[in-house]
Amino acid sequence: MAPHKTPDATRRSDRSRRAILDSALALVGEVGYPRTTIEGIAARAGVGKQTIYRWWPSKAAVLMDAFLDLSARQNAGGDGAQDPGQPEAGPGIPDTGDLAADLKLVLRATVDELNDPATAAPTRALTAEGIIDPVLGAQFTEKLLDPQMELYVTRLRAAQEAGEVRADVDPRTALELLIAPLMHRWLLRTLPLTHAYADQIVDHTLRGLSPRS
Repeated sequence: MAPHKTPDATRRSDRSRRAILDSALALVGEVGYPRTTIEGIAARAGVGKQTIYRWWPSKAAVLMDAFLDLSARQNAGGDGAQDPGQPEAGPGIPDTGDLAADLKLVLRATVDELNDPATAAPTRALTAEGIIDPVLGAQFTEKLLDPQMELYVTRLRAAQEAGEVRADVDPRTALELLIAPLMHRWLLRTLPLTHAYADQIVDHTLRGLSPRS
């Protein structure tokens, strides 16, 4: 007779959490954030509502963790779309010695991410909900946006040390010159978001940041 094996509760919990996170992202992409419910996420994940409420207080909290998990898996080289603002899987923005080329690579990747339905729907949902819910908005900024923005700050400071960017430029303000136009066009949906547009943003921005002759 085969020996009895005790069920692995940790493994079962991990499977449930994974199913819940994946279901939250899928539902938001399919039906939109307003129509996504805890009940719907639970049904799709094959768990009870109380299982979700044991770990998260709201659907917004579930979506936040699902999006952070998606980003972590992408950065680790796993499947899934990459979050907006993160240029590529890896620890930071490339530094090839050519600032324009590095920034164009980053912004082109960001365009691809913003145009990807897998990340567009949850990003729009979190952005909108963060305006209504200041606590969620602060978490979204702290956990997702600030770490990404710091990558730009680090690259721009390196460019300052190399003499490619004026010493009096504030890197945090400079990165907003790069990111804000993309987000503005993406949020309004009035004009297409393209690689060519990303390249133009870099060219125009660097004209303002470069040392004067």
